[in-house]
Amino acid sequence: MSEPTTSTPASTPTTLVSTDTLRQALADWFAPWVQALGLTVESFSDGVVTLRLPQNAQLSRVGGMVCGQALMSAADTAMVLAIVTRLGNQRPMTTVQLNTSFLKPLSNQDALVTARIIRAGKSLVFGEIDIAGARDGQSVCRASTTYALL
Repeated sequence: MSEPTTSTPASTPTTLVSTDTLRQALADWFAPWVQALGLTVESFSDGVVTLRLPQNAQLSRVGGMVCGQALMSAADTAMVLAIVTRLGNQRPMTTVQLNTSFLKPLSNQDALVTARIIRAGKSLVFGEIDIAGARDGQSVCRASTTYALL
């Protein structure tokens, strides 16, 4: 479990972020179908969040392969929470761009979705996400994102 951290782009602490803050954002901010992914907070630090996407037959195709739509949704969600660790949860934002590369299938295991802020400016945030198998640690998906701060 991660310790609370404070940080803003100007390094002036204004918002205390905790695992409970991130869990509450998962419950309050996202559509029911995103909540149905069953994402949980594994760890976080300033500008970085790792979520667990549990293996689920409803998210899988033939052979237990997790569908790409679930992986992209998990990546987008993790990045929003990474932004929360940097800017706090009072800042509205929207996805501008999500570019995803699927490296190999993820089958019959949970996924660890790690989102990392690359640069946070006044109006745009750029990030990268890696999705790896929780059991074997192999990267299965990489994404880059741009978010507009509203």
